[in-house]
Amino acid sequence: MTDLRYSKDHEYVALDGDLATLGISDYAQSQLGDIVFIELPEVGKKVTKGKEIAVIESVKAASEVYSPVSGEVVEVNPELGEAPALVNDDPIGRGWLIKVRVSDPGECASLMDDAAYSSFLKTL
Repeated sequence: MTDLRYSKDHEYVALDGDLATLGISDYAQSQLGDIVFIELPEVGKKVTKGKEIAVIESVKAASEVYSPVSGEVVEVNPELGEAPALVNDDPIGRGWLIKVRVSDPGECASLMDDAAYSSFLKTL
């Protein structure tokens, strides 16, 4: 994957041109515990930075996922319906949530790179 950028809500963006792969960070999945269900948006849905895009249910709790960028959903991870635990096993790889055609790639500039996100995690 390309360079990752992170939000303070522990979502990541892997931007490739105007296509962004979105998911939750390894830290987020570890905090949730065993994931048992994921509700994803429909292809074609418009998403807005900072607004809810998905719900992840674990044995501990249900948690909202917020979009770190604005755009249109062009793909959802088809494997997560049958195997939501992929997010636990490989959150940055096979456990991605959705792909979005980004309306403003400049929104990624406000997100943290790996080093800044690692420093942020140390404050939690």
